[in-house]
Amino acid sequence: MPITVTPKAATQIRKALAKRGGGVGLRLAIKTSGCSGYAYALEFADAALDEDAAFESEGVQLFVDAKSLPMIDGTQLDWVREGLNEGFKFNNPNASATCGCGESFAV
Repeated sequence: MPITVTPKAATQIRKALAKRGGGVGLRLAIKTSGCSGYAYALEFADAALDEDAAFESEGVQLFVDAKSLPMIDGTQLDWVREGLNEGFKFNNPNASATCGCGESFAV
């Protein structure tokens, strides 16, 4: 299944890339961290890497390394505002549990 973004998330990614001064897209990865075991990592991508799976959604390029892909396959990245805070939210169908702060997950 593809990795997708909502229109709101795509707008924020394009804004961030423009503010940064360029880049080809956004790289999503998983790192071992947090109280539930894994945490999401986002970084700007200046080029696709050989081990990346590439996805296009809402006009934005997304890159995921082969090790992270099974844990986030089918994930939708959204941009949400909750109270005074706003940021990316991962809608991951593979997550069996998330921590209370929403920063980490388990599969």
